[in-house]
Amino acid sequence: MATLYLASGSPRRRELLTQIAVPFLTQIAPIDENALPGESPIAYVERLALSKAQAGLAALTDNADAVVLGADTAVVLDGRILGKPTDRADGLSTLSDLSGRTHEVLTAVALVSRERQASRVVTSQVTFRALSQAEIEAYWVSGEPQDKAGCYGIQGLAAVFVSQLQGSYSAVVGLPLCETAALLAEFAIPCWQSLPVHSQEVAGRG
Repeated sequence: MATLYLASGSPRRRELLTQIAVPFLTQIAPIDENALPGESPIAYVERLALSKAQAGLAALTDNADAVVLGADTAVVLDGRILGKPTDRADGLSTLSDLSGRTHEVLTAVALVSRERQASRVVTSQVTFRALSQAEIEAYWVSGEPQDKAGCYGIQGLAAVFVSQLQGSYSAVVGLPLCETAALLAEFAIPCWQSLPVHSQEVAGRG
């Protein structure tokens, strides 16, 4: 079986891969994450996911049996990609823009080996209830939004802001698990690898 590498330092993506019992190592290589002129948000996240995986593969000294997973997530409002907040004013402005509205979360996942590459993009719709200015400021002070694209983390304190979600929750967190599992299967990497033996036996009898 190929060795899977995760080209991401995101603790959330590590947790999600661990959740579906897929062993992996981490291999991160820097890439330019600036959007290209005229590039659509979907094209942007897919290009970055592939670029991260390709850079990770290139950084390995021995990649003969390696498969590298790259992923990227973008929060999009009115066709505009909302990146990580640059400062307090930017963060408060972003959260005010999201208040009471529906935005898109695009997450791309890509797998790359020496022989082939494949990718998927998942689009989810997230609706925030109306937020008070006091809530916005308190959330900023918590520190949670300060390093996150779109200025919030659905798996954290901001869960109380979300009134509706259409799509993939895990994709909004950072890795669409259904689509990731399908891609891994294409590269002959199964999920649930670290289940206890007795659990696998029970599943087999079902």
